[in-house]
Amino acid sequence: MELLLAGKVAVVTGGANGLGRAAAERFVAEGASVVIADMDGESGAALAAQLGDAALFLRTDVSQADQVQALVDCAVRRFGGLHIMFNNAGVSQKVVPHFVDDDLGDFEKVMAVNLLGVMLGTQRAARHMMHNGGGSIINMASIGGSQAGCGIISYRASKAAVIHFTKCMAIDFAQHGIRVNCISPGNIQTQMSAFPGQGMSEGLVRKLQEAMQSLRAIAQPLKRKGSPQDIASTALYLASDLSAQMTGQELCVDGGATAGDPINRFVELAEVRAKIMADMTSR
Repeated sequence: MELLLAGKVAVVTGGANGLGRAAAERFVAEGASVVIADMDGESGAALAAQLGDAALFLRTDVSQADQVQALVDCAVRRFGGLHIMFNNAGVSQKVVPHFVDDDLGDFEKVMAVNLLGVMLGTQRAARHMMHNGGGSIINMASIGGSQAGCGIISYRASKAAVIHFTKCMAIDFAQHGIRVNCISPGNIQTQMSAFPGQGMSEGLVRKLQEAMQSLRAIAQPLKRKGSPQDIASTALYLASDLSAQMTGQELCVDGGATAGDPINRFVELAEVRAKIMADMTSR
């Protein structure tokens, strides 16, 4: 069977762990050469060693323009080009249920990584792609960016901006054969999805993940537990020619969470109606 990414070169930011790791592994399995970018040098180097000659790790702060440029240059120099840019790197923020209590201490970091990092990755990849036959740029958003809600407002704002930025760039770069799409995960369990605080033990983070998994499942029509591999499969689709006619799109991988209210309110209405009718007839 033909590999979907045979001969392609990809960069995956935030590729040492979680969703990025799953994507890097999937890209290599489908024939791509991958540069893994992350601030976690130990995990990134270990993953690159595990994946063999088709992978390389480069420690990268995606909020720094010179480091992002060095990342693109590294991919071109080592593997001969750049066809896929997966701007996956992201950070969470401390959980503040009500915005009036948010000191916005995380705002600059969240925006620097989640938004500026995506913008820099898109720009620097496009500068190469536009003169070398085009390519696919994939940005990591979140259903928190398209679905209104309380809490983590800086994070939500950063992801909303990524979604809009993606659509703008799809229009801007279409003439150069560059497709730009984004993925919005829903209830996918990773360490970051638990919004851990500094100094938390792995055991406490796991307990938070389990608790949040149960809470989030309430708002998800499809009760199947999502995994990083679900995101990797979506990224593979957007990276490959299977999505050749797609650009400017947000793909929600959320078990239907953004489709609407998963609770049939007419069942509740029928129960209330039946109770009122019974009360009325018993008098």
